Order: sequence, then structure tokens, then C-alpha cells
Amino acid sequence: DWTEHGLASFFSSSGFQLASRLVLARDVDAPVEDEFDWTDLPVRSMTEADLPALVRIDKKHTGRDRIAYYRRKAHEALRQSGVRVSLVAEIEGQFAGFLMARVDLGDFGRTEPTAVLDTIGVDPAFAGKQVGRALLEQLLNNLRSLRVERVLTEVEWDHFDLLRFLQRGGFRRSQRLTF
Repeated sequence: DWTEHGLASFFSSSGFQLASRLVLARDVDAPVEDEFDWTDLPVRSMTEADLPALVRIDKKHTGRDRIAYYRRKAHEALRQSGVRVSLVAEIEGQFAGFLMARVDLGDFGRTEPTAVLDTIGVDPAFAGKQVGRALLEQLLNNLRSLRVERVLTEVEWDHFDLLRFLQRGGFRRSQRLTF
């Protein structure tokens, strides 16, 4: 938190610098600004079989094959997270997008009050078809049923399209700093 001056001073004196990433947060129960019937798009839980499609969509956006990264993230989201909340969306049977998130189990098997949205991707062929919105709406519904209160994510400050999407989805800049 940026108000923890002693800790920020410690990081500064240790040579840390602010990173270019912004931490965004959203209360799970906060309403979404506009009306959208996301139930028209099939959204389901992610499985390991979805990995090739995730990598394909990511490569369309980044130009890089990040299979090792996605293997690690899929393993974390599907096996190490206390509760599986990662999702995929399909349109007419075609893989249209994905969202990777995690919720950890806390004391006495209860879910932690904060979830983390790690990655979201939409196939450019389905841009403008509300795929990201459907994924986000389903994630929020799933988190509400788990009694999760907040969801956090990090975004590079210059990923303006993603920042705009997340803002429309109710995310706001948090008080956290990234080093």
C-alpha cells in the first residue's frame, strides 16, 4: 500500500524502483456499469485440454509462443488454486476466449476474501462479440457464490485497450504499488 511509508522507504533504499504495472481492484458485489446479457455466450470451466487454444490466442496478441508460461499458469490455476475459477468462452463451438483466475483457501478451508485475475484473452476473430465481458460476468458470479469480496489484477500502464475494458468492468486503480 502506498501509505506504508516505512516499507516503501525500505524498498527504495534497497534499490527497488516502481514497476510499470498498475494494480487494479474491483469489489465483487459492485454492479457493472452497463447492461449485457452474457448468458447468450457459453462459458465453462477451463480444463488442461484448453492449453493449445490459450497459447494460440496469446500468440495472436503477443507474436510469441509462451507455452511454458501458460503451462505453469494452467497448472497453478487448475491444480494449485484452492478453488477453480478459470474459464473459457465458446461461440458456435469455437474457442473464443479465456480467463485465468485463482482463489486460495484460507483458514479452516474458507476461501480467501480476495481473488486474483491473472490473464484474460480473446481471439481477435471474436473481437466486439462481448467474449471478455461474458468471461468477467461469469467470474464475478462464481466469486459471489464463494463469498469472495474483491478481485485484483495487474496491467501494464500502457495497455490502454485492456485498461479501458477493465474500467468498464468496474475495476479501479488500487492503493498498491508494484516494484
